[in-house]
Order: sequence, then structure tokens, then C-alpha cells
Amino acid sequence: MEPRISLITLGVTDLARSTAFYRDGLGLPTEGDYEGVTFFKLRGTWLSLYPRVALAADAGVPADGEVPAAGGAFPGFALAHNVSSKAAVDATLQQAQSAGARLVKLAQDAEWGGYSGYFADPDGYLWEVAWNPGLDLT
Repeated sequence: MEPRISLITLGVTDLARSTAFYRDGLGLPTEGDYEGVTFFKLRGTWLSLYPRVALAADAGVPADGEVPAAGGAFPGFALAHNVSSKAAVDATLQQAQSAGARLVKLAQDAEWGGYSGYFADPDGYLWEVAWNPGLDLT
């Protein structure tokens, strides 16, 4: 796995309110116009706002309660590591598993046109590994 975090996704309860806070209140520049998600292109890392329940569902974990076998409640965010291909997603997930991560969601084609899967680190923090042909996050 290359040493970078491409995207930090916050699971928010009100997407419009949170978008206004970060965009209008803090002055962060939005990137693109996507339904159901807001992206802010920052220096070196992007910030994404996504509905909390949808983020938990995307990772395949309960929105309120325990992350299976992780020892803690869903924190409402996921770190993302974007790669350049589907094969790189699979290879990175395998590398994480070999290092002791727990595979949370097998990599699969995503409804937004990319390919992604999730793993949990030893403390249960979620990482999405994704190939997104619509965003150059690599």
C-alpha cells in the first residue's frame, strides 16, 4: 500500500447542512457536482461528505452499534485509499489482510461506477480501497 490517504469520508446526518457548513462556513472548495455526496478538493487529500447511514451500508456494517468483531461502534467515517485499477484494489485488500486487517467487504463493482472494498485495521477503523474512474485521487 502506498503511503497516502486519498479521501476522508465523514458520515453526516444532514448532507445539505454539512455541505453548507464546510463550503459556505469554512470556505472549502467543492469539486464536481454529484448526487448524494459532496467532495472538497484539498491540498493532498480530499474530504467527502456522505450520509452516515449510507456510509455504514456501503461498508456493510451497522450504522448504530458494533462493527462486527472490531470491538467498537461505527465511528461515522472511513479513510479511503484510491488506486489506479481494479487489480490494485484487490492487491491492496490482500496486502492489508496479510498484515492482519479484517476484510469487512469484498471488493465489488460499485453503483457509482467504480470498484471498492473495505477492511478494518486492528482497532476496527474502516478503510475503503477504491478505484474511481471519475475522480483522479491517485
